[in-house]
Amino acid sequence: MDHDVTKLAERLLQSGYDDLPQREQRVLGRIAKRAAISQNINETYRDSMTFGQRVADRVASFGGSWTFIISFLVLLVGWVCLNALLLSRTTVFDPYPFVFLNLILSMLAALQAPVIMMSQNRQSIKDRLAAAHDYEVNLKAELEIMDLHEKLDQVRNFQLTQIMSGQEEQLIEIRRILSKLPTA
Repeated sequence: MDHDVTKLAERLLQSGYDDLPQREQRVLGRIAKRAAISQNINETYRDSMTFGQRVADRVASFGGSWTFIISFLVLLVGWVCLNALLLSRTTVFDPYPFVFLNLILSMLAALQAPVIMMSQNRQSIKDRLAAAHDYEVNLKAELEIMDLHEKLDQVRNFQLTQIMSGQEEQLIEIRRILSKLPTA
C-alpha cells in the first residue's frame, strides 16, 4: 500500500509522500484504501466534552436567548414594583436605589461573562476543526477528480489509438483495391 500512496502523491500532487504535511498524507492514505474521510465533527466534538463544558454551553445558550431576556426583564420589573410598593410600609427589603438588586446583577454579569467566553472559545475550536475537516474532504474530492480525469484521458487515448490503427488498416485496404483497378 505504501507504494500506491507514494505513486498517488507523485502523480496527483507532484510531490514526494514524505514531503507532504500529515493532513495530506492521511488523505492520500484514504484514497489508496478507497475509504471515506468524512465524519460528523459535531458528534466527535460533543463526545469529548466534559460535564463542565456542557454546562457552560447550556448556560451560554440560555443566557443569549430571548427567553432569558424576557424572564429577566419580568424579574427586574417585579423586583422594582414589589420594593416600590413596600416602600409605603415600614419594612422594606431593598429600598430605592435598589443596592441589593445592583449587587445581584453585578454578580450575575461577573459569572455569566466568563462562562459565555468559555463557550465561545470552544465554539471557535470546533469551527477550526470543522474547517480542517472540510479541507481534507475537499482535497480528497479534488484528488479523486484528478484521478478520474487521468483515467478518462487514458481511455480516450486508447480509443484514439484504436481508431487510428483502424483507419491505417482501411487506408491499406483502399490502396490495395486502388492498385488492382485498371489505370485509364
